[in-house]
Amino acid sequence: MPKHSLRSGLLAERSALSRNAWYLSSRQAQLNLLSLDEYAMAETVALYAPAHNETDTEFIMSDAMNSGKRVLYPAVCGNRMVFRCVENSEALKKGAFGILEPCSNGVDHQADEADLIVVPGVAFDLVGHRIGYGKGFYDRFLHQSRALGHLVGLCHDFQLIDSLIPADVHDIPMEVIVTDARIVRTPHVSAEK
Repeated sequence: MPKHSLRSGLLAERSALSRNAWYLSSRQAQLNLLSLDEYAMAETVALYAPAHNETDTEFIMSDAMNSGKRVLYPAVCGNRMVFRCVENSEALKKGAFGILEPCSNGVDHQADEADLIVVPGVAFDLVGHRIGYGKGFYDRFLHQSRALGHLVGLCHDFQLIDSLIPADVHDIPMEVIVTDARIVRTPHVSAEK
């Protein structure tokens, strides 16, 4: 199935989630992510602010901050994305595309400064390929660094599909996909990690 058809179908399904279904799925997916060794060992965690019924990350943020981890969130600056440190959820304000992001006067951090990067997506497959919204922000951002932290895709279980997603040369695969129902380790674990 072409990426655009898959994207529109899954976006419609995600958009149709009730508030309760979204909350329960998000809560369990976050608990599953918190059980990862990669999360336990990470000193710096990069999260995202959910939009359009994406799996929430608020519980992860709270746990990370209570555990003394440094927490980064993405901010879109023109056609590029950076990470900025966040001390609490009040530090996030509506930015590009109406998505919450850190204020513009924070220090920019690159991808290699995070030990664990939690990546949103519209769809993931079992080998770690991902479909985003099609703007390429995460792929461009992750390509800027040779030494990446662990890449973890976070989504609702219906967004993890059995068929292979057509991968482009610039696509960076995830090491782990976490949903409310399962944790899938992909074949794309870097030898350096």
